[in-house]
Amino acid sequence: MAKRSRKKTTGPKPVEALAHTDTRVNIPTDELADFVASEEKKPSTLRYPRDPSLDPQLVWQGKDEQDGEDLVVQAPPIYIQEKIEPRAIVEDLRRRTAEADDELRLFSDFNGLEFDQLVDFYQHDVNWSNRLILGDSLQVMASLAEKENLRGQVQMIYIDPPYGIKFGSNWQVSTRKRDVRDGKDTDLTRQPEQIRAFRDTWEKGIHSYLSYLRDRLTVARDLLTESGSIFVQIGDENVHLVRSLLDEVFGRENHVADIAFRKTASATAETLPTIYDSLIWYARNREEIKYRQLFRPKSLGGEGATGYTHVELEDGSTRRLTQEEAAGLRELPSGAKAYGDHSLSSQRPPGDFPVELEGRTYRPSSGYWKTSQEGMARLIAAGRVVRSGRGLAYRRYLADFPAFPLANMWLDTMGQNQFGGPKRFVVQTALRVVERCVLMSTDPGDLVLDPTCGSGTTAYVAEQWGRRWITIDTSRVALALTRTRLMSARFPYYLLADSEEGRQKEAELTGVPASDGPVGHDVKKGFVYKRVPHITLKSIANNPDIREGMTREEIDEAIRRHADQELLYDQPYEDKKRVRVTGRFTVESLSPHRILDPDEERPESELTADKETGADGFVDMIIANLRKAGVQNTRRDERIVFDTLEPYAGAWIQAVGEFTGKHGETKRVAVSIGPEHGTVGPTQVKEAAKEAVKGVGFDLLVVCGFAFDARVGETAKEFGDLVVLPTKMNPDLVMGGDLLKKTGAGNLFMVFGEPDVNIKEEDDQIVVELRGVDVYDPTTGEIRSSSTDDIACWFIDTNYNEESFFVRHAYFTGGDKPYEKLKKTLRADIDEEAWATLYSTVSRPFPKPETGKIAVKVINHYGDEVLKVYEVG
Repeated sequence: MAKRSRKKTTGPKPVEALAHTDTRVNIPTDELADFVASEEKKPSTLRYPRDPSLDPQLVWQGKDEQDGEDLVVQAPPIYIQEKIEPRAIVEDLRRRTAEADDELRLFSDFNGLEFDQLVDFYQHDVNWSNRLILGDSLQVMASLAEKENLRGQVQMIYIDPPYGIKFGSNWQVSTRKRDVRDGKDTDLTRQPEQIRAFRDTWEKGIHSYLSYLRDRLTVARDLLTESGSIFVQIGDENVHLVRSLLDEVFGRENHVADIAFRKTASATAETLPTIYDSLIWYARNREEIKYRQLFRPKSLGGEGATGYTHVELEDGSTRRLTQEEAAGLRELPSGAKAYGDHSLSSQRPPGDFPVELEGRTYRPSSGYWKTSQEGMARLIAAGRVVRSGRGLAYRRYLADFPAFPLANMWLDTMGQNQFGGPKRFVVQTALRVVERCVLMSTDPGDLVLDPTCGSGTTAYVAEQWGRRWITIDTSRVALALTRTRLMSARFPYYLLADSEEGRQKEAELTGVPASDGPVGHDVKKGFVYKRVPHITLKSIANNPDIREGMTREEIDEAIRRHADQELLYDQPYEDKKRVRVTGRFTVESLSPHRILDPDEERPESELTADKETGADGFVDMIIANLRKAGVQNTRRDERIVFDTLEPYAGAWIQAVGEFTGKHGETKRVAVSIGPEHGTVGPTQVKEAAKEAVKGVGFDLLVVCGFAFDARVGETAKEFGDLVVLPTKMNPDLVMGGDLLKKTGAGNLFMVFGEPDVNIKEEDDQIVVELRGVDVYDPTTGEIRSSSTDDIACWFIDTNYNEESFFVRHAYFTGGDKPYEKLKKTLRADIDEEAWATLYSTVSRPFPKPETGKIAVKVINHYGDEVLKVYEVG
């Protein structure tokens, strides 16, 4: 009760999120896919002309054949799977303890369109939300450029491609496991998009790698603004080759810098250890590049402060720094100022005149003075000209400019604290590395793209610094980790320049009265930054307020008044009384990939791998293994054993056969096989089911896929007497070779489960309990439940409108507690009991849905998702 009383006095701590004034093109949600026009469903074809005349160029196996024709890329539509407003989750927790913002209001303006406009895709703009996209980055970037008109709109791209040529070195198979070891069978990825990425990238070693990377750099360049930048993070194995690729794609004249950053303190090696990685920085157009200089603080004994060798004490006397003071091991006496004396001579005229100081006359030791006679008089009046040997010197204090420009050698980028919390991903990049790239090349509100999402470091950094972001990955594990990381993140609340508090702070810093016009909280107008003085010889020499006879205090004030100020773009002012969480974002994916399988619809540089692994016989191979292994669930005795199974030349059905049920009855079965590299979506299930119910009809439709859209289970329920059985194929079927683990025939085809949910009504409120995942017994048609052990998280849309899935409740059952940082910040507003509900398999109570429906999505540790809709009330 004491806590509640205190909150009434002080008020709950505000929880904020940045909103951008920009818009994005209205694209379909998974729920509204049926409203997409047939022409829009088809992938657009983009052609990027090659120019083999460019010289010099890197040459590799197969490049001449690729350069013989344009790069052709398919651009399929992108579909929204989830809409997430992290602030709504926090407010729902606070509602259990104190007053909170209304949840429905938080979601009501997510799109900003009425329904008739909402289903008119690509024709209207909606409110901006950041984007987390599952899919091949080549196709996703092409779709962003062509279908969504983002060509020339991205300010910065950060790419972190695989460094070496070891298959397991850059992929993580589970959200639980990040100690991935090269060559270890249990650590090999089993995700179809990543298997394809592996084959496309490494089938011919470095030759395939270069083709793969050049294609993506070509499409990425198309997205950049004229002032935009691209950073490629790479290790020493391939840095020389990637630099040559970037020369070819962007032009050597657009190279900006090579940056070395420290990744480890020591390393084991047969020869010289490597302790750094590289960032290669190119501009879209170097003459137009957006660049914001970053600075590091100077301190005695540190980088940038080696020229300060003496100290001026408070009484005006001077002495040389002691060894401990110069090394930064002992503080200077109170009121003391470190300084260094520097040459006053220059090789450039004018400045050839005598100078009198302390009864002696001096001339430049060589060349000319650095200033005019009038300027020299001001320097002398300011006490900045001193005797040095036989000549004169300029006295520069460390406090004149207590910072130095960041250069291209970064030694402060290693250590666990660089990750902003526990390391989540096997190849996670330190925050400071990405942060500096973002801050040097963008402003608040600019758009940042990362086609190699990983653990979401680029998205995390962009969100912290008020940039819009889009991040892409082929790995469901990567997206699952990133989603959780962003949903639970806590960020500093930086003062916006376009806010009342920001204007007041800016007025305080500059001495200029604040504007009394309306504020719009526009992120594009930036933050209020800390700044440091940059006092130079020139600024003192040209200072009109300095005159002979002024006191030291008056002179110092005049110098400060006219000194330049350097903005510290990495140090905005912060309001520590406020909490900021991630702004709204969407989770998206490409349309089902079946239409993209034909060879003519893929880049020539990515065809070799599939041809060499027998892609033409993929369907025959699946049928042969299905005939041999049957279909089973998690119990050994619950398996369909086919009496017959033969190929069938249908549009969506590839095989038909029969099996015997437990009671001896014969049942007819049809088999629809999903794409070799990609996801089975509701469209394939619908079309295959329509085909199966025609003619003689079937008792069972088995839909085989390596991965399934979360809504497939819902679609499978719509076909009356026809039982539709989503069946997950083991990716070992297409891995092949000695490189990958052999799997016994017993678990090649497994029935795909649904959430097992118990919905209770208590005091006019709804409570959902997740008991596990339903497993179907294909031999009897019965359903039973498995445990929740493999579930990483589950979400509820508590007012599902069948237009979008809004994550209104989120629960994390995977063992980690991602909300601990936010919990510490809001411990006075939200009690321990409310926080504990985030890690439960029982939901918090919520009102009956106005729509009469809720939707539950369950995600396991491998990133697999399944969604189910329930009618309530």
